[in-house]
Amino acid sequence: MKVAAATVWEILHDAGIDPTPERTSSTWATFLRSQAQGLLAADFFETVTLTGARFYVLAVIEHATRRIRILGVTPHPGAAWATQAARNLVMDLEDTGCQAKHLIRDRDGKYPALFDTILANAGIEVVLSGVRMPRMNSIMERWIQACRHELLDRTLIFNQAHLLRALREYEHHHNQHRPHRGIANTRPLRALPDPMAEPADLARLRVHRNDRLGGILHEYEQAA
Repeated sequence: MKVAAATVWEILHDAGIDPTPERTSSTWATFLRSQAQGLLAADFFETVTLTGARFYVLAVIEHATRRIRILGVTPHPGAAWATQAARNLVMDLEDTGCQAKHLIRDRDGKYPALFDTILANAGIEVVLSGVRMPRMNSIMERWIQACRHELLDRTLIFNQAHLLRALREYEHHHNQHRPHRGIANTRPLRALPDPMAEPADLARLRVHRNDRLGGILHEYEQAA
């Protein structure tokens, strides 16, 4: 009589070993989904002005709302500057009532030990992403990519003040006007208008366009 060979699953199951341990373990995606309401992500990125000066930007994004915060711009991201940025972030989170519990960042040497200490004192645990694994901080990376493509690659930046002003305009545009697919096309700091279904209302609809930064950014709203 021919006996069928046992599968690996059957052998492990008969031995009392979980055949699929990874399916029952917590994955990074599971962590992001379960902690989204209290999750922040931070990253540095750099840009160059017309004169060749290099500046570093530190930004933080909320996973749940996609709200972006530009913490500052500097040519020298030293320990003192990053520490003050952490203090400013904590104060802003307290002022806005944001109950953050975790902050994802990479292992960049620009973050001093005091940066993590200040956040820890505010009840925010710092979670380090893997080495050369930008996908672990994908929401922040996508925002940086959008900022480059929609703003920095299309703007001639003169100096630090001009860069900060342009970034503030983009921050306002992102938080107040831009819908985000990851949060059902809502906007971080502004509710969507009520949908229109009546033909008469649609016939009277007029749209107003507001340009920012000389027309680089366009915002559309229902005209009064």
